[in-house]
This record gives sequence, structure tokens and C-alpha cells, in this order.
Amino acid sequence: MPLHPEFELLLTEMAAAGGPQLIDLPPAEGREMFRAMQPMDGLPEVGSVSNRTIAGPGDEIALRIYTPTTPPELGEYYPVLVNFHGGGWVIGDLDTADSSCRDICQLANCVVVSVDYRLAPEHPYPAAVEDCYAATCWVAEHAGELQADASRLAVGGDSAGGNLAAVVSLMSRDKGYPSIGFQLLIYPVTDAASNTPSYRENAEGYLLTAEAMAWFWDHYIPNAEQRQNPYASPASAADLSGLPPALVLTAEFDPLRDEGEAYAKALANAGINTEQVRYDGLIHGFFGMSHAVPAGRAGVEKACAVLKDHFYG
Repeated sequence: MPLHPEFELLLTEMAAAGGPQLIDLPPAEGREMFRAMQPMDGLPEVGSVSNRTIAGPGDEIALRIYTPTTPPELGEYYPVLVNFHGGGWVIGDLDTADSSCRDICQLANCVVVSVDYRLAPEHPYPAAVEDCYAATCWVAEHAGELQADASRLAVGGDSAGGNLAAVVSLMSRDKGYPSIGFQLLIYPVTDAASNTPSYRENAEGYLLTAEAMAWFWDHYIPNAEQRQNPYASPASAADLSGLPPALVLTAEFDPLRDEGEAYAKALANAGINTEQVRYDGLIHGFFGMSHAVPAGRAGVEKACAVLKDHFYG
């Protein structure tokens, strides 16, 4: 179907406003630009938000913990989602993920722990993977402190965060700890090969470009040979059995569409209970933009409904 009118208007307005492209900026300036694009007003209300730091494999890791307003529906503890923000492993932080984390917390009625993992190029692969795995282990071990139930633990993220959620699921299976019950993969990066039809069809003009993805990969993993490690490109894993059930969301006008859908199919072929939904007419980033661009709300509501059903069903 054609590009949704709301996103067509957004892209037209952004083009008219001009300004530098992300790939033309140093990473530090790109982070500031991305942060400035996020909504600051009208964010969803939650019961409480708190910040803390934990020891990490390289340095301290900052976490932001969201607790719902309504009581848990089973027992005295909430289920918990560990969230990894998007931004190509180079940009993004707790603030840029704030709106999405609030949505998930309230709509899925779960604690959300947002992870501020180390960013490239200052901290290239595997720093982000190590931080995200360490944070997930910490949540499993300290769930009670968060009013959370470690037996109902999920991971999730969008774009590069979806990549990290898939990788943490693989790593947890391989290491035998922690036990992850669900993975929420929102237009995830799954394959560094970057040679799918959607990469060619949506190479430019839809916010995330093929050139930007190359820029992200070059900063995250400069050594191209390392990019096919399953903990970098989960699609290259020889065995996907034993992974948690998954929901994979994709967007029609997104370079990452085909690799996300191929990963969902590979999970299903490995016997993993997997649901994949493509949102026609939408672009990469729709999940985090859903309060400013209502066309993206259907994906948010779908993700939260499936997550809540998994937690409480």
C-alpha cells in the first residue's frame, strides 16, 4: 500500500526543515540531534520511575525502572521486561526510549527496566551485548527489589535494541541463564549482510536509509568479518531451537523489513512460537513516534497486548 499520509506529511516537513544528516555528524552530535527529536510533553503516566546504576562488565550501567499504576494481576509481583533502546548501537539513551517504556509499562501492566548500554564507536562490539546481558542477569537476580517476578522475564527492543534482545535471548540460552520467557523484537536488525530486497526498495527517503545503516555498522563493528557472529547477526546462528517465544513487528517502508521477517520465519522453522506482523504504509521508527504520529499506535497496542497475554494469560 502507499506510504501512510501521516508519515508522508512527517517526511515532507522534515525535508523542508533541512538540517544535517546523521551520517554527516560526529556521533556525539548525532546523539544530541536524536535526543532533541523525542517528545518531552504528554508522555504516558506510570506509577513510578526511578533511576539507578549497577556494576557492569566495563563500567557502571544506568537503568531506568518503570512501575505501573495498577496492581499486578497475578500475585504481588509484576512481570518484567528488560528493554534495550534503538539507535544503531551509536545513538539513543534512556530518554529517547522513555515514551515507549512508559507505554509498555502501562499497557502490558509490567515493570520495565530500560538499559543504558555502552555505545559505539567509543565502545564497539561486543560492549553493548555484554552490558545488555549483564543487566538482564541483574534483573533476574534482583527482581524482588523491583516488585517483579523473575519467572516472568521478557526482553525487548526496537531496531538495534531488537538486535540486542535477540542476541541476549541467544546468549541466555547458550549460557543456561537467565531464563527468558519472551522476546519482543520491534523492526530488529538481524543480519549485517544488508542485501535484501527491502534494502534496495527502501534505501532512501523513509527516514532510516541504507547508507545510515552502513554508518551504524561501521561504527559498531569496524571489522566486517565479526559481523556474522551470531551475537552480532542473530540470523547467522546455526541453531535457533530452545529460544523464547517471539513477536516480531516490521514496517513496509523500512530497509530492515525483510531481515526481520526472515528471522521470524527462521524462529518458527526452529519450532519457536513466533508471531510476525508487518505494518503496511509505515516506516522504521513508528513505534517510538506513535504519540506524535498516531498511525503507529496499532503496533504499540499489538505489542503490549501480546506481551500482557504472555505474562498473564
